[in-house]
Amino acid sequence: MTVRTRFAPSPTGFLHIGGARTALFSWAYARRHGGVFVLRVEDTDVARSTPEAVQAILDGMQWLGLEHDEGPFYQMQRMGRYREVIAEMLAAGTAYHCYMSKNELDALRAEQESRKEKPRYDGRWRPEPGRTLPSPPSDVPPVVRFRNPQDGVVAWEDQVKGRIEFANSELDDFIIARADGTPTYNFCVVVDDRDMNITHVIRGDDHVNNTPRQINLLEALGAPIPQYAHVSMILGDDGQKLSKRHGAVSVMQYEEDGYLPEAVLNYLARLGWSHGDEEVFSMEQFVQWFDLDHITASAAQFNTGKLNWLNAHYLKLADPQRLAAEATRRLAGQGIAVTDGPDVAGLAALYRDRVGNLNELADALHPYFSAPRPSAELSAQHFTEAALAGLKQLRERLSTCTWQAADLGQAVKQAAAGAGLKMPQLAIPLRVALLGLPQSPSIDAVLEIMGRERVLARLSAVLPD
Repeated sequence: MTVRTRFAPSPTGFLHIGGARTALFSWAYARRHGGVFVLRVEDTDVARSTPEAVQAILDGMQWLGLEHDEGPFYQMQRMGRYREVIAEMLAAGTAYHCYMSKNELDALRAEQESRKEKPRYDGRWRPEPGRTLPSPPSDVPPVVRFRNPQDGVVAWEDQVKGRIEFANSELDDFIIARADGTPTYNFCVVVDDRDMNITHVIRGDDHVNNTPRQINLLEALGAPIPQYAHVSMILGDDGQKLSKRHGAVSVMQYEEDGYLPEAVLNYLARLGWSHGDEEVFSMEQFVQWFDLDHITASAAQFNTGKLNWLNAHYLKLADPQRLAAEATRRLAGQGIAVTDGPDVAGLAALYRDRVGNLNELADALHPYFSAPRPSAELSAQHFTEAALAGLKQLRERLSTCTWQAADLGQAVKQAAAGAGLKMPQLAIPLRVALLGLPQSPSIDAVLEIMGRERVLARLSAVLPD
């Protein structure tokens, strides 16, 4: 058997972190077993589905690197197939037309609720041997209902939650096609899973209640039943369930906030799954280790602090050229060009240990590409008469010394000694003159990467003639 998994989001909003984790688990399971990962867009909710939401899902998947093997398939493009299956079910007697009007249904529900019963369809149009149904009303367009078994139980061994079963008596004959002919969610899912030969369905545990209906439909169609794994919901930092309405942000928001995709993936992998005490691992390792047995059935809580720690870790390991491209794009968004400035990759290597995300990296590099504007307070504090005398001596030394970090560091020390200053008493004013900030990486490295011309120009800007 070839393992075939699927990720089937509804494009009624962005791809949020819970959906991304489901996609990651489904992708990893297929990769682990040499299988196929299918992307399916469940876009039958025409009123709420938008092209922008579809694109946001595709963008999120691409940014995370979760490449699909087949698809994307769109349910709206499969309407003919759904109608074909409905016609087959009507002919086989596993589905039937129901002419119950909305008023009748509302009255039935009100009556059941008054008796404190669970509202459910009473089967009045269900064909049974020896039962005579009334003539169909001409003014009521029928829906199509599934002829659900009335006895026994529907059960499955959930790969996360263990055995789950529902009594068929609790499941009414649910609608599989509306009066206008459009198929319903549970029906489309079943036809798609059958046609696409899905062997393993990994999804959120909010779908547990859909599963018995889908299993009964699959059995009615003579289709094999996939293995189901219902993963727990994710709680936010505040302990509340993450949702599109509470706390869950778009995956692409993490990109905008300066996170690396490998950090987000590593963090998502540990939300409800574990491999011993391993916290940091590559996606190659994750695929080798991933199984369904080690997914916890309890809810996982999002911890932004841990995600930030992971992101900082991956920044330290990232290729400076890659970081340079990311920083350049972010600086360009602020209207800052880097074409005439220091080597951005060199700066990225200098700062990647000092920042927590790509936005912080871009902000840290900003002063290298625009004239520093130290505050009046900083200027008054650090541009003292003694400091300016030391900076003047340093400017003279920097005009002639070899432009290498070791020699530049020696020049700073000599200028400080010549002015009767301790090293920090000159190095901090030098930083303020060059960058408008009192902190930076090692001053010799800063001098080397800025270049002689820029350094001398910035020193001259703060020194009296």
